[in-house]
Order: sequence, then C-alpha cells, then structure tokens
Amino acid sequence: MNDTAQLMYSPERHAILSPSGSFRLTPMTCSLGAELFDVNLGDVSRDDALFAELRELLLEYKVLFFRDQDMSRAEHVALAERFGPLEDHPVAGSDPEHPGLVRIYKDLDSPAEHYENAFHCDATWRANPPMGCVLRAVETPPVGGDTIWVNMALAYEKLPDRVKEQIGGLRARHSIEASFGAAQTLEQRHALHDRFPDAEHPVVRTHPDTGEKILFVNSFATHFVNYHTPDNIRYGIDYAPGSSNLLNYLISQASIPEYQVRWRWTPNSVAIWDNRSTQHYAVQDYWPAVRKMERAGIVGDRPF
Repeated sequence: MNDTAQLMYSPERHAILSPSGSFRLTPMTCSLGAELFDVNLGDVSRDDALFAELRELLLEYKVLFFRDQDMSRAEHVALAERFGPLEDHPVAGSDPEHPGLVRIYKDLDSPAEHYENAFHCDATWRANPPMGCVLRAVETPPVGGDTIWVNMALAYEKLPDRVKEQIGGLRARHSIEASFGAAQTLEQRHALHDRFPDAEHPVVRTHPDTGEKILFVNSFATHFVNYHTPDNIRYGIDYAPGSSNLLNYLISQASIPEYQVRWRWTPNSVAIWDNRSTQHYAVQDYWPAVRKMERAGIVGDRPF
C-alpha cells in the first residue's frame, strides 16, 4: 500500500466507542448522523440492553447508518417494533406476510412518480405522524440513489429571532390529498381525503424525549390555519401571498446543506431515523438502474 492510500480517510478506522462501549461509531457530519460498525441489527432486535443504547444514540444523532446487515424481513420488523407498533401506508401498501413493511421498489416498469424527491417528514398528513423508520436497501444502483437527511431542530435553532417570534404559535395543515392524491382521479382523491382528513400540526413542535424545538413544516404542508390575526394582517395581501411566502421560506430551510447528511446506499445497508426531528430526500438520479428498498414505519404521537 502506498503512502497516499494510507492517508485516505476511513470512517471505521476513526470510529469512537459509544458511552457503554457496546458500539463503535463515527459521526457523519457536524449536524447529524452517525455510522455504526460491527453491529448485527438482528441481535439488537433481541437484546434489551443493546436496543436501549441504540435508542439513545438515535436521539443524539437523529439518523443512524449501518452496512452489511443481511437480516431477514422478520428481523427487520422485530427491530422496528422495538420502538413501537408499525403502520401501513394507504398508497404504497405493505408486504402481505409482514404488515407494516413497505416495499419501495423502483425499476423500469415502475410508474413515473415524484413523491420521495422532495424534502419531507414521513406522513405528517396523519394526526399522529410516524415516530421513526427503519429502512433497508435490498438492491441499489451502481451509482446514484442517495438519501439526504436534515436536522430540523438545527434548522429551527438557526432561524432569525424575529421569525421564531412570528411562527411560535402558528399551526399548519398537512394533506395527503394534495400530495399523493394529486395524481389520482377526482373520485379517488376525495375518497383518500375521506379516509385521511387533513391533519393540523404546530409549525414548531417539541420533541417528546429531548425537549428540542423543531421546525415542523415540509412538502405535505399546504397552509397556515391561524395566520389571519390583527398582528399579521393589515391588508389582504399580507395573507395572500404573505402567509404562503412565509410557509415556503420555512419549508426551504431543509435545503440548506449545513443542516444535512447524505448517505450512499449499498445492498443490505440500513438507516434508522427519528422522523420527529428530521426530514429526508430520496435522490432519483439513477434511472435506468433499479433501486429496491424496504421500510418499516413506527407509529408516533400527536405533535405538540
């Protein structure tokens, strides 16, 4: 090996020990994310102490990454169920033998769709959005198909004080009808809305475990529901387009690279993320290659 090769950075070589010494990990960026090494997630799904430490690391780093996890679908589900019950997806569906395990398979026969390649927090159109997700790569492109995650607690922290004051009491509407339903027929869209009426959430939510304040609007958010007050409105233009301009500004914070981490998938790699404090973006730059993922979403609580 030449000197240049020896100087190349190796995340595994620079790993540190977790507080109990059970895991070796390397932080991915200054903002969020850590890659863990020498971990068998199937074992973690069966071990109370290992899972408890994994959960604490998730709260600290917000998204955890693993490679070479040749685990079964049953182990995948068992690991996710450690966090809580799993939820189905009304559009994507789930594996018939493993309810809650959603197959996100993209190949040359897949319909053209563009739901994942926007910064979003999963299923905020639910009254109780998911607490988090466990996503495993089954088949990956030779290049491309990365996923980006964003620290939305940091995005809130870095907002100007005047904006924090303005949005402190605001609430926003989140809609599956205006996102997944927008590509459906009128009848299908209305039926979807009947099953999943728009949800209303605080623009700034509080993390139930860490107490962090989190900017909680994304591409599922359609409008503020309580913006029209004497403090905000002098003339109609302050509401339209004034409120939508503010919403778009807040949604755009997820696109700031300093708040992000980007992960290159390989077969049997896994990401576990806290859906309450992050957003993510699945980059669709790999056509005509194939990308097959399996995701277990964990039922969450009502944002406050």
